[in-house]
Amino acid sequence: MTTPYTDGPAGTYTIEGQTGPWELVIGLEVHAQVTSNSKLFSGAATEFGAEPNSQVSLVDAAMPGMLPVLNGECVAQAVRTGLALGATINRWSRFDRKNYFYADLPQGYQISQFQHPVVGEGAIEVETDDGQKTTVGIERIHLEQDAGKSIHDLSPTMSYVDLNRSGVALMEIVSKPDIRSPQEAGAYVGQLRSILRAIGTCDGNMQEGSMRADVNVSVRKPGAPFGTRCEIKNVNSIRFIQQAIVSEAKRQVEILESGGQIRQETRLFDPETQETRSLRSKEDAHDYRYFPEPDLLPLELTEEFIAECKASLPELPAAKRARYENELALSPYLAGVLTADAEHARWFETLLADSARRQGKPEIDVAERAANWMTGDLFGALNKLDLDISASPVTPTQGGELLALMADGTLSGPLAKQVFEIMLETRENPGDIAEARGLKQVSDTGALETAIAEVLAANPDKLAEYRSGKDKLFGFFVGQVMKASGGKANPAVVNELLKKALA
Repeated sequence: MTTPYTDGPAGTYTIEGQTGPWELVIGLEVHAQVTSNSKLFSGAATEFGAEPNSQVSLVDAAMPGMLPVLNGECVAQAVRTGLALGATINRWSRFDRKNYFYADLPQGYQISQFQHPVVGEGAIEVETDDGQKTTVGIERIHLEQDAGKSIHDLSPTMSYVDLNRSGVALMEIVSKPDIRSPQEAGAYVGQLRSILRAIGTCDGNMQEGSMRADVNVSVRKPGAPFGTRCEIKNVNSIRFIQQAIVSEAKRQVEILESGGQIRQETRLFDPETQETRSLRSKEDAHDYRYFPEPDLLPLELTEEFIAECKASLPELPAAKRARYENELALSPYLAGVLTADAEHARWFETLLADSARRQGKPEIDVAERAANWMTGDLFGALNKLDLDISASPVTPTQGGELLALMADGTLSGPLAKQVFEIMLETRENPGDIAEARGLKQVSDTGALETAIAEVLAANPDKLAEYRSGKDKLFGFFVGQVMKASGGKANPAVVNELLKKALA
Protein backbone atom coordinates (compact mmCIF):
# COMPACT_ATOMS: atom_id res chain seq x y z
CA MET A 1 0.00 0.00 0.00
CA THR A 2 1.37 3.42 -0.89
CA THR A 3 1.61 6.32 1.48
CA PRO A 4 0.12 9.69 0.56
CA TYR A 5 1.86 11.87 -1.98
CA THR A 6 4.64 13.97 -0.44
CA ASP A 7 7.02 16.70 -1.52
CA GLY A 8 10.64 15.71 -1.26
CA PRO A 9 13.69 17.91 -0.71
CA ALA A 10 15.00 20.41 -3.24
CA GLY A 11 12.38 19.96 -5.93
CA THR A 12 11.98 16.17 -5.85
CA TYR A 13 8.42 14.84 -5.67
CA THR A 14 7.70 11.26 -4.81
CA ILE A 15 5.10 8.70 -3.90
CA GLU A 16 6.41 6.32 -1.27
CA GLY A 17 5.70 2.68 -2.07
CA GLN A 18 6.72 -0.60 -0.49
CA THR A 19 9.79 -0.72 -2.77
CA GLY A 20 10.80 2.86 -2.13
CA PRO A 21 10.07 6.19 -3.79
CA TRP A 22 8.48 6.64 -7.21
CA GLU A 23 8.78 9.75 -9.33
CA LEU A 24 5.87 11.31 -11.22
CA VAL A 25 6.18 12.26 -14.88
CA ILE A 26 3.37 14.52 -16.09
CA GLY A 27 2.49 16.13 -19.41
CA LEU A 28 -0.57 18.26 -20.13
CA GLU A 29 -2.59 18.81 -23.27
CA VAL A 30 -4.60 21.96 -22.61
CA HIS A 31 -7.58 22.59 -24.90
CA ALA A 32 -8.23 26.34 -24.95
CA GLN A 33 -11.26 27.69 -26.79
CA VAL A 34 -10.14 30.51 -29.07
CA THR A 35 -11.74 33.88 -28.39
CA SER A 36 -13.52 34.69 -31.66
CA ASN A 37 -17.01 35.69 -32.74
CA SER A 38 -17.38 32.79 -35.15
CA LYS A 39 -16.20 29.20 -35.47
CA LEU A 40 -13.00 27.90 -37.03
CA PHE A 41 -14.48 26.96 -40.41
CA SER A 42 -17.93 28.59 -40.44
CA GLY A 43 -19.68 31.85 -39.60
CA ALA A 44 -21.79 30.35 -36.79
CA ALA A 45 -21.70 32.18 -33.45
CA THR A 46 -19.70 30.92 -30.47
CA GLU A 47 -21.59 32.51 -27.56
CA PHE A 48 -21.75 30.31 -24.45
CA GLY A 49 -25.13 29.34 -23.02
CA ALA A 50 -27.27 29.66 -26.17
CA GLU A 51 -30.26 27.40 -26.74
CA PRO A 52 -29.15 23.91 -27.82
CA ASN A 53 -28.50 23.57 -31.55
CA SER A 54 -29.22 27.26 -32.19
CA GLN A 55 -25.65 28.08 -33.35
CA VAL A 56 -25.09 25.39 -35.98
CA SER A 57 -24.27 26.15 -39.61
CA LEU A 58 -24.57 23.71 -42.48
CA VAL A 59 -20.79 23.25 -42.28
CA ASP A 60 -20.96 22.40 -38.57
CA ALA A 61 -23.74 19.89 -39.23
CA ALA A 62 -21.68 18.29 -42.05
CA MET A 63 -24.35 18.71 -44.69
CA PRO A 64 -23.26 17.26 -48.07
CA GLY A 65 -21.30 19.63 -50.25
CA MET A 66 -20.52 22.12 -47.48
CA LEU A 67 -16.87 23.22 -47.53
CA PRO A 68 -14.84 24.70 -44.63
CA VAL A 69 -13.48 28.26 -44.85
CA LEU A 70 -10.65 29.09 -42.44
CA ASN A 71 -11.30 31.89 -39.94
CA GLY A 72 -8.26 34.21 -40.08
CA GLU A 73 -8.92 35.64 -36.61
CA CYS A 74 -8.50 32.18 -35.08
CA VAL A 75 -5.14 31.83 -36.83
CA ALA A 76 -4.07 35.22 -35.48
CA GLN A 77 -5.08 34.23 -31.96
CA ALA A 78 -3.01 31.03 -32.16
CA VAL A 79 0.00 32.97 -33.44
CA ARG A 80 -0.38 35.58 -30.68
CA THR A 81 -0.48 32.76 -28.12
CA GLY A 82 2.68 31.23 -29.56
CA LEU A 83 4.48 34.57 -29.47
CA ALA A 84 3.43 35.13 -25.85
CA LEU A 85 4.95 31.75 -24.96
CA GLY A 86 8.18 32.51 -26.80
CA ALA A 87 7.42 29.70 -29.23
CA THR A 88 8.45 29.14 -32.83
CA ILE A 89 5.83 30.30 -35.34
CA ASN A 90 5.76 27.95 -38.30
CA ARG A 91 5.46 29.89 -41.54
CA TRP A 92 3.94 26.83 -43.23
CA SER A 93 1.40 24.53 -41.59
CA ARG A 94 -1.32 22.20 -42.69
CA PHE A 95 -4.70 20.89 -41.59
CA ASP A 96 -5.40 17.16 -41.47
CA ARG A 97 -8.38 14.89 -41.00
CA LYS A 98 -8.42 12.91 -37.78
CA ASN A 99 -10.89 10.10 -38.35
CA TYR A 100 -13.05 8.77 -35.55
CA PHE A 101 -16.76 8.44 -34.89
CA TYR A 102 -18.81 9.90 -32.08
CA ALA A 103 -22.44 10.93 -32.12
CA ASP A 104 -21.46 14.56 -31.46
CA LEU A 105 -18.95 14.69 -34.36
CA PRO A 106 -21.23 14.95 -37.42
CA GLN A 107 -18.50 14.66 -40.05
CA GLY A 108 -17.08 11.43 -38.65
CA TYR A 109 -13.70 13.17 -38.60
CA GLN A 110 -12.13 16.19 -36.93
CA ILE A 111 -10.21 18.84 -38.85
CA SER A 112 -7.02 19.26 -36.85
CA GLN A 113 -3.28 19.71 -37.33
CA PHE A 114 -1.00 16.72 -36.94
CA GLN A 115 2.55 16.74 -38.30
CA HIS A 116 2.65 20.42 -39.22
CA PRO A 117 1.16 22.62 -36.45
CA VAL A 118 0.98 26.41 -36.69
CA VAL A 119 3.12 26.85 -33.52
CA GLY A 120 6.21 24.88 -32.54
CA GLU A 121 8.31 24.71 -29.40
CA GLY A 122 8.22 27.25 -26.57
CA ALA A 123 8.38 27.33 -22.77
CA ILE A 124 6.70 28.69 -19.62
CA GLU A 125 8.47 29.43 -16.36
CA VAL A 126 6.23 28.50 -13.43
CA GLU A 127 6.53 29.05 -9.70
CA THR A 128 4.80 26.88 -7.10
CA ASP A 129 3.36 28.20 -3.85
CA ASP A 130 6.52 27.24 -1.98
CA GLY A 131 8.60 29.49 -4.25
CA GLN A 132 10.23 26.78 -6.37
CA LYS A 133 10.61 27.70 -10.03
CA THR A 134 10.80 25.40 -13.01
CA THR A 135 10.56 25.69 -16.77
CA VAL A 136 7.97 23.62 -18.61
CA GLY A 137 8.57 23.13 -22.31
CA ILE A 138 5.81 23.60 -24.86
CA GLU A 139 5.98 20.99 -27.60
CA ARG A 140 3.42 22.50 -29.98
CA ILE A 141 0.18 24.42 -30.36
CA HIS A 142 -2.18 23.30 -33.05
CA LEU A 143 -5.60 24.48 -34.16
CA GLU A 144 -8.56 22.14 -34.38
CA GLN A 145 -12.34 22.17 -34.33
CA ASP A 146 -14.24 21.12 -31.21
CA ALA A 147 -16.88 18.41 -31.20
CA GLY A 148 -20.44 18.86 -30.00
CA LYS A 149 -21.77 17.71 -26.65
CA SER A 150 -23.61 14.46 -25.89
CA ILE A 151 -26.13 14.69 -23.04
CA HIS A 152 -27.14 11.47 -21.30
CA ASP A 153 -29.07 12.59 -18.22
CA LEU A 154 -32.24 14.11 -19.73
CA SER A 155 -33.94 10.84 -20.57
CA PRO A 156 -33.74 7.26 -19.26
CA THR A 157 -33.93 5.84 -22.79
CA MET A 158 -32.31 8.40 -25.10
CA SER A 159 -29.20 10.53 -25.43
CA TYR A 160 -29.33 14.05 -26.81
CA VAL A 161 -26.77 15.94 -28.87
CA ASP A 162 -26.09 19.69 -28.78
CA LEU A 163 -23.98 20.82 -31.74
CA ASN A 164 -23.52 24.44 -30.65
CA ARG A 165 -19.91 23.68 -29.73
CA SER A 166 -19.28 21.68 -32.92
CA GLY A 167 -16.71 23.54 -35.02
CA VAL A 168 -15.65 26.00 -32.31
CA ALA A 169 -11.93 26.76 -32.64
CA LEU A 170 -9.61 25.15 -30.11
CA MET A 171 -5.92 25.61 -29.49
CA GLU A 172 -4.39 22.41 -28.18
CA ILE A 173 -1.35 23.46 -26.16
CA VAL A 174 0.82 20.39 -25.63
CA SER A 175 3.48 20.48 -22.92
CA LYS A 176 6.57 18.35 -22.81
CA PRO A 177 6.67 15.74 -20.00
CA ASP A 178 8.61 18.17 -17.80
CA ILE A 179 6.17 18.38 -14.88
CA ARG A 180 7.02 16.39 -11.78
CA SER A 181 4.31 17.15 -9.23
CA PRO A 182 0.64 18.09 -8.86
CA GLN A 183 1.79 21.48 -7.57
CA GLU A 184 3.83 22.13 -10.71
CA ALA A 185 0.90 21.02 -12.87
CA GLY A 186 -1.42 23.44 -11.07
CA ALA A 187 1.10 26.28 -11.33
CA TYR A 188 1.60 25.55 -15.04
CA VAL A 189 -2.12 25.64 -15.84
CA GLY A 190 -2.59 28.76 -13.71
CA GLN A 191 0.27 30.57 -15.43
CA LEU A 192 -0.93 29.48 -18.87
CA ARG A 193 -4.47 30.65 -18.13
CA SER A 194 -3.10 33.98 -16.86
CA ILE A 195 -1.20 34.51 -20.13
CA LEU A 196 -4.17 33.55 -22.34
CA ARG A 197 -6.47 35.91 -20.45
CA ALA A 198 -3.96 38.74 -20.54
CA ILE A 199 -3.55 38.56 -24.33
CA GLY A 200 -7.25 37.84 -24.94
CA THR A 201 -6.92 34.58 -26.86
CA CYS A 202 -9.03 32.48 -24.44
CA ASP A 203 -11.27 33.52 -21.53
CA GLY A 204 -9.94 30.63 -19.41
CA ASN A 205 -13.34 29.82 -17.91
CA MET A 206 -12.73 26.21 -16.94
CA GLN A 207 -16.19 25.87 -15.36
CA GLU A 208 -17.73 26.60 -18.78
CA GLY A 209 -15.42 24.16 -20.55
CA SER A 210 -13.59 26.81 -22.57
CA MET A 211 -10.33 25.58 -21.04
CA ARG A 212 -9.80 21.97 -20.06
CA ALA A 213 -6.90 19.57 -19.86
CA ASP A 214 -5.99 16.03 -20.78
CA VAL A 215 -3.51 14.89 -18.13
CA ASN A 216 -0.84 12.33 -19.02
CA VAL A 217 0.59 10.56 -15.96
CA SER A 218 3.26 7.91 -15.58
CA VAL A 219 5.54 6.82 -12.73
CA ARG A 220 9.11 5.57 -12.62
CA LYS A 221 11.89 4.89 -10.21
CA PRO A 222 14.05 8.03 -9.88
CA GLY A 223 16.40 8.22 -12.85
CA ALA A 224 14.77 5.32 -14.72
CA PRO A 225 13.30 5.64 -18.25
CA PHE A 226 9.77 6.93 -18.61
CA GLY A 227 7.02 4.49 -17.70
CA THR A 228 3.81 3.73 -19.59
CA ARG A 229 1.50 6.73 -19.43
CA CYS A 230 -2.24 6.94 -19.03
CA GLU A 231 -4.28 9.91 -20.21
CA ILE A 232 -7.02 11.40 -18.03
CA LYS A 233 -9.49 13.18 -20.31
CA ASN A 234 -11.25 16.52 -19.99
CA VAL A 235 -10.35 17.67 -16.48
CA ASN A 236 -11.89 21.10 -16.00
CA SER A 237 -10.37 22.64 -12.87
CA ILE A 238 -6.89 23.09 -11.46
CA ARG A 239 -7.92 21.39 -8.23
CA PHE A 240 -9.27 18.37 -10.11
CA ILE A 241 -6.11 18.21 -12.23
CA GLN A 242 -4.00 17.95 -9.08
CA GLN A 243 -6.32 15.40 -7.48
CA ALA A 244 -6.42 13.29 -10.65
CA ILE A 245 -2.62 13.20 -10.80
CA VAL A 246 -2.33 11.98 -7.20
CA SER A 247 -5.05 9.35 -7.69
CA GLU A 248 -3.65 8.00 -10.97
CA ALA A 249 -0.05 7.94 -9.76
CA LYS A 250 -0.99 6.00 -6.63
CA ARG A 251 -2.99 3.53 -8.76
CA GLN A 252 -0.03 2.93 -11.05
CA VAL A 253 2.42 2.46 -8.19
CA GLU A 254 0.15 -0.11 -6.54
CA ILE A 255 -0.16 -2.06 -9.82
CA LEU A 256 3.59 -2.06 -10.46
CA GLU A 257 4.48 -3.05 -6.90
CA SER A 258 2.06 -5.96 -7.05
CA GLY A 259 3.83 -7.29 -10.16
CA GLY A 260 1.37 -5.96 -12.74
CA GLN A 261 1.89 -3.82 -15.82
CA ILE A 262 0.43 -0.46 -16.76
CA ARG A 263 -1.81 -0.56 -19.82
CA GLN A 264 -1.71 2.57 -21.99
CA GLU A 265 -5.28 3.81 -21.92
CA THR A 266 -7.59 6.79 -21.64
CA ARG A 267 -9.25 7.28 -18.25
CA LEU A 268 -11.74 9.62 -16.59
CA PHE A 269 -11.45 11.21 -13.14
CA ASP A 270 -14.38 11.09 -10.71
CA PRO A 271 -14.08 13.94 -8.17
CA GLU A 272 -16.66 12.26 -5.91
CA THR A 273 -14.71 9.02 -5.45
CA GLN A 274 -11.28 10.62 -6.05
CA GLU A 275 -10.51 7.78 -8.48
CA THR A 276 -9.78 7.40 -12.17
CA ARG A 277 -11.63 4.77 -14.22
CA SER A 278 -10.94 3.26 -17.61
CA LEU A 279 -12.66 4.78 -20.64
CA ARG A 280 -10.95 3.10 -23.59
CA SER A 281 -7.60 1.82 -24.77
CA LYS A 282 -5.32 4.64 -25.84
CA GLU A 283 -5.32 5.18 -29.59
CA ASP A 284 -2.10 5.79 -31.49
CA ALA A 285 -1.78 8.16 -34.44
CA HIS A 286 -2.26 5.39 -36.99
CA ASP A 287 -5.60 4.51 -35.42
CA TYR A 288 -6.96 7.90 -36.47
CA ARG A 289 -5.88 7.45 -40.12
CA TYR A 290 -4.60 11.02 -40.41
CA PHE A 291 -4.32 12.43 -43.91
CA PRO A 292 -4.11 16.01 -45.29
CA GLU A 293 -7.46 17.84 -45.34
CA PRO A 294 -8.34 17.95 -49.06
CA ASP A 295 -10.74 20.91 -48.74
CA LEU A 296 -8.17 23.32 -47.27
CA LEU A 297 -4.96 24.70 -48.73
CA PRO A 298 -1.82 24.69 -46.56
CA LEU A 299 -1.57 27.72 -44.28
CA GLU A 300 1.26 30.10 -45.20
CA LEU A 301 2.00 33.06 -42.91
CA THR A 302 3.76 36.23 -44.04
CA GLU A 303 6.33 38.06 -41.93
CA GLU A 304 4.03 41.10 -41.95
CA PHE A 305 1.17 39.07 -40.47
CA ILE A 306 3.38 37.72 -37.69
CA ALA A 307 4.74 41.22 -36.98
CA GLU A 308 1.19 42.56 -36.67
CA CYS A 309 0.30 39.78 -34.23
CA LYS A 310 3.39 40.55 -32.15
CA ALA A 311 2.68 44.29 -32.12
CA SER A 312 -0.84 43.62 -30.81
CA LEU A 313 0.37 41.84 -27.67
CA PRO A 314 -0.10 43.68 -24.36
CA GLU A 315 2.33 43.58 -21.45
CA LEU A 316 2.58 39.94 -20.37
CA PRO A 317 1.95 38.87 -16.75
CA ALA A 318 5.62 38.07 -16.01
CA ALA A 319 6.74 41.49 -17.26
CA LYS A 320 3.94 43.22 -15.38
CA ARG A 321 4.86 41.40 -12.18
CA ALA A 322 8.50 42.47 -12.55
CA ARG A 323 7.40 46.06 -13.15
CA TYR A 324 5.22 46.06 -10.04
CA GLU A 325 8.14 44.80 -7.97
CA ASN A 326 10.78 47.09 -9.48
CA GLU A 327 8.88 50.30 -10.21
CA LEU A 328 6.16 50.21 -7.54
CA ALA A 329 8.22 48.47 -4.83
CA LEU A 330 5.52 45.87 -4.21
CA SER A 331 6.41 42.60 -2.54
CA PRO A 332 6.66 39.51 -4.77
CA TYR A 333 3.51 38.18 -3.10
CA LEU A 334 1.41 41.28 -3.82
CA ALA A 335 2.78 41.58 -7.35
CA GLY A 336 2.00 37.92 -7.98
CA VAL A 337 -1.57 38.16 -6.71
CA LEU A 338 -2.34 41.30 -8.71
CA THR A 339 -0.91 39.98 -11.99
CA ALA A 340 -2.31 36.45 -11.79
CA ASP A 341 -5.48 37.65 -13.52
CA ALA A 342 -5.64 40.27 -16.27
CA GLU A 343 -8.86 41.78 -14.89
CA HIS A 344 -7.31 42.13 -11.42
CA ALA A 345 -4.31 43.94 -12.91
CA ARG A 346 -6.52 46.33 -14.92
CA TRP A 347 -8.62 47.08 -11.81
CA PHE A 348 -5.51 47.72 -9.71
CA GLU A 349 -3.95 50.08 -12.25
CA THR A 350 -7.11 52.19 -12.42
CA LEU A 351 -7.31 52.21 -8.62
CA LEU A 352 -3.65 53.20 -8.33
CA ALA A 353 -3.85 55.99 -10.89
CA ASP A 354 -6.97 57.49 -9.29
CA SER A 355 -5.61 57.20 -5.75
CA ALA A 356 -2.30 58.86 -6.72
CA ARG A 357 -4.08 61.67 -8.58
CA ARG A 358 -6.40 62.46 -5.67
CA GLN A 359 -3.52 62.48 -3.19
CA GLY A 360 -1.17 64.40 -5.47
CA LYS A 361 1.58 61.82 -4.99
CA PRO A 362 3.65 59.57 -7.27
CA GLU A 363 2.17 56.10 -7.78
CA ILE A 364 5.06 54.44 -5.97
CA ASP A 365 4.12 56.33 -2.77
CA VAL A 366 0.58 54.97 -2.70
CA ALA A 367 1.04 51.59 -4.42
CA GLU A 368 1.56 49.42 -1.34
CA ARG A 369 -1.45 50.80 0.50
CA ALA A 370 -3.62 50.44 -2.62
CA ALA A 371 -2.42 46.87 -3.18
CA ASN A 372 -2.99 45.87 0.45
CA TRP A 373 -6.51 47.36 0.46
CA MET A 374 -7.42 45.62 -2.81
CA THR A 375 -6.04 42.19 -1.92
CA GLY A 376 -7.34 42.41 1.65
CA ASP A 377 -10.55 44.39 2.06
CA LEU A 378 -11.86 44.21 -1.51
CA PHE A 379 -10.99 40.58 -2.29
CA GLY A 380 -12.30 39.51 1.12
CA ALA A 381 -15.63 41.23 0.50
CA LEU A 382 -15.95 39.81 -3.02
CA ASN A 383 -15.24 36.31 -1.76
CA LYS A 384 -18.01 36.63 0.82
CA LEU A 385 -20.39 37.87 -1.88
CA ASP A 386 -19.18 35.17 -4.32
CA LEU A 387 -18.47 37.82 -6.97
CA ASP A 388 -15.74 38.21 -9.56
CA ILE A 389 -13.87 41.50 -9.79
CA SER A 390 -15.83 42.29 -12.97
CA ALA A 391 -19.06 42.32 -10.90
CA SER A 392 -17.65 44.34 -7.99
CA PRO A 393 -20.23 46.77 -6.51
CA VAL A 394 -17.32 49.16 -5.84
CA THR A 395 -15.52 50.69 -8.82
CA PRO A 396 -11.74 51.31 -8.85
CA THR A 397 -12.31 55.09 -8.88
CA GLN A 398 -14.48 54.78 -5.78
CA GLY A 399 -11.71 52.75 -4.20
CA GLY A 400 -9.25 55.50 -5.08
CA GLU A 401 -11.48 58.08 -3.43
CA LEU A 402 -11.77 55.94 -0.29
CA LEU A 403 -7.99 55.60 -0.04
CA ALA A 404 -7.58 59.36 -0.50
CA LEU A 405 -10.08 60.06 2.30
CA MET A 406 -8.05 57.80 4.58
CA ALA A 407 -4.79 59.44 3.55
CA ASP A 408 -5.93 63.01 4.27
CA GLY A 409 -7.41 62.08 7.66
CA THR A 410 -11.06 62.45 6.68
CA LEU A 411 -11.64 58.78 7.51
CA SER A 412 -9.89 56.67 10.12
CA GLY A 413 -9.33 52.98 9.50
CA PRO A 414 -12.45 51.87 11.41
CA LEU A 415 -14.59 54.58 9.80
CA ALA A 416 -13.28 53.63 6.36
CA LYS A 417 -14.37 50.04 6.97
CA GLN A 418 -17.87 51.27 7.87
CA VAL A 419 -18.01 53.40 4.74
CA PHE A 420 -16.77 50.50 2.61
CA GLU A 421 -19.50 48.20 3.94
CA ILE A 422 -22.10 50.80 2.95
CA MET A 423 -20.49 51.20 -0.49
CA LEU A 424 -20.86 47.46 -1.10
CA GLU A 425 -24.58 47.67 -0.33
CA THR A 426 -25.53 50.98 -1.95
CA ARG A 427 -22.80 51.60 -4.57
CA GLU A 428 -22.60 55.22 -3.34
CA ASN A 429 -19.38 57.24 -3.44
CA PRO A 430 -17.42 57.19 -0.15
CA GLY A 431 -17.34 60.97 0.25
CA ASP A 432 -21.13 61.18 -0.05
CA ILE A 433 -21.56 58.39 2.49
CA ALA A 434 -19.21 60.01 5.01
CA GLU A 435 -20.94 63.38 4.63
CA ALA A 436 -24.51 62.13 4.79
CA ARG A 437 -24.00 59.76 7.72
CA GLY A 438 -21.64 61.89 9.78
CA LEU A 439 -18.78 59.42 9.57
CA LYS A 440 -15.96 61.92 9.07
CA GLN A 441 -13.06 61.79 11.47
CA VAL A 442 -13.08 64.61 14.05
CA SER A 443 -9.88 66.68 14.04
CA ASP A 444 -11.36 69.85 15.53
CA THR A 445 -9.02 70.63 18.44
CA GLY A 446 -11.66 72.59 20.34
CA ALA A 447 -14.14 69.72 20.36
CA LEU A 448 -11.46 67.22 21.26
CA GLU A 449 -10.08 69.36 24.09
CA THR A 450 -13.59 69.51 25.57
CA ALA A 451 -13.92 65.70 25.31
CA ILE A 452 -10.53 65.21 26.95
CA ALA A 453 -11.41 67.54 29.82
CA GLU A 454 -14.64 65.63 30.43
CA VAL A 455 -12.81 62.26 30.43
CA LEU A 456 -10.19 63.51 32.92
CA ALA A 457 -12.87 64.97 35.16
CA ALA A 458 -14.82 61.69 35.14
CA ASN A 459 -11.77 59.62 36.13
CA PRO A 460 -9.92 61.48 38.94
CA ASP A 461 -8.55 58.26 40.47
CA LYS A 462 -7.01 57.14 37.15
CA LEU A 463 -5.63 60.66 36.64
CA ALA A 464 -3.93 60.55 40.05
CA GLU A 465 -2.45 57.13 39.34
CA TYR A 466 -1.10 58.30 35.98
CA ARG A 467 0.53 61.34 37.53
CA SER A 468 2.06 59.14 40.21
CA GLY A 469 3.97 57.23 37.54
CA LYS A 470 1.58 54.69 35.96
CA ASP A 471 2.32 55.75 32.36
CA LYS A 472 0.46 52.76 30.90
CA LEU A 473 -2.82 54.47 31.81
CA PHE A 474 -2.26 56.81 28.86
CA GLY A 475 -3.83 54.18 26.61
CA PHE A 476 -6.87 54.07 28.90
CA PHE A 477 -7.45 57.80 28.45
CA VAL A 478 -7.02 57.56 24.67
CA GLY A 479 -9.63 54.79 24.58
CA GLN A 480 -12.07 56.82 26.69
CA VAL A 481 -11.76 59.86 24.43
CA MET A 482 -12.24 57.71 21.31
CA LYS A 483 -15.30 56.13 22.93
CA ALA A 484 -16.70 59.54 23.83
CA SER A 485 -16.32 60.64 20.19
CA GLY A 486 -18.05 57.53 18.85
CA GLY A 487 -14.79 56.38 17.28
CA LYS A 488 -14.61 59.48 15.08
CA ALA A 489 -11.77 61.31 16.81
CA ASN A 490 -8.48 61.60 14.97
CA PRO A 491 -6.14 59.38 17.04
CA ALA A 492 -3.05 61.44 16.21
CA VAL A 493 -4.71 64.66 17.34
CA VAL A 494 -6.10 62.95 20.46
CA ASN A 495 -2.63 61.72 21.42
CA GLU A 496 -1.10 65.18 21.00
CA LEU A 497 -3.80 67.03 22.95
CA LEU A 498 -3.97 64.38 25.67
CA LYS A 499 -0.25 64.58 26.33
CA LYS A 500 -0.58 68.34 26.87
CA ALA A 501 -3.58 67.95 29.16
CA LEU A 502 -1.92 65.27 31.29
CA ALA A 503 1.24 67.31 31.59
